[in-house]
Amino acid sequence: MALLGPLPSLRPVERTVAPTFLYRHLPSLPERPSDITTPSCRYKPIFGAGDSETRIVKSVARFGEAIIEPGGRCAIVNYPREEQVYVVLEGSPVLHYGGERRPLRRYDYMYLPPAVSHGLSNPGSQPARVLVMGWRIPQGLALEIPDSLQLANIDDVPLQVVGGHPPSTKYRLLMGTTESKRDRIAASHVLTSLFMMEFEPGGTNFPHHHPREEEFYLLLSGEGEMVAGGGMDGIEGRHPAKAGDAYFFRLNCTVGFYATKDPRAPKARILAARSLYPR
Repeated sequence: MALLGPLPSLRPVERTVAPTFLYRHLPSLPERPSDITTPSCRYKPIFGAGDSETRIVKSVARFGEAIIEPGGRCAIVNYPREEQVYVVLEGSPVLHYGGERRPLRRYDYMYLPPAVSHGLSNPGSQPARVLVMGWRIPQGLALEIPDSLQLANIDDVPLQVVGGHPPSTKYRLLMGTTESKRDRIAASHVLTSLFMMEFEPGGTNFPHHHPREEEFYLLLSGEGEMVAGGGMDGIEGRHPAKAGDAYFFRLNCTVGFYATKDPRAPKARILAARSLYPR
């Protein structure tokens, strides 16, 4: 009787399941090289380009933080099929947009259309921090390029209650598509909504989901509980959240927020963006 060879391994095949959401804490993220970095301009990827899980995000090309040293300058970039938004968090950088130079201040935000060269410099005496966001433009999508730079300041956009949401949370509707009638800037194509939420103590953004849009949140101040994915009740999973926490939500992922009830805590403020999932 012939002897049998060694039996094949019966160990289970390992599988990687894509998460329904991603979590990052901005202050603890490492800096990495990118197409805008120079010796005086550093970049922290949060989601998208430069992050370890780029396969999860589809419409979002990049979301990160640029840090420009005093007297520093970032590389000029031009993306033929990507629209971008910059938001100034700290400092007084200068935007180089085409052949224009535009001084910026804290909480300025702007739409940067595809195929327009742009970059940042910092003539100030303190470092500047700027959020860099980008979304992929699908091939075949007709583009409307604004005749001039579309720029506004978050503090100049009025707070308002949005229908279907409790009055304990107010919104600043910052940017929407070219068809928007409610947002301060109506210029984007894949980005459907850029907005700020401000919460009263105990205020909430009710748990919900989006069947056609990806979304990310960045908690700028305050604390509370972030809803991300399902919990034991099958509806919501709650995660302690503090300033600097960022979440990316895939399609149909449950998303929401509960601000702390402590009236002594800083007001919770979240910068959020939704974008169309590519068909």
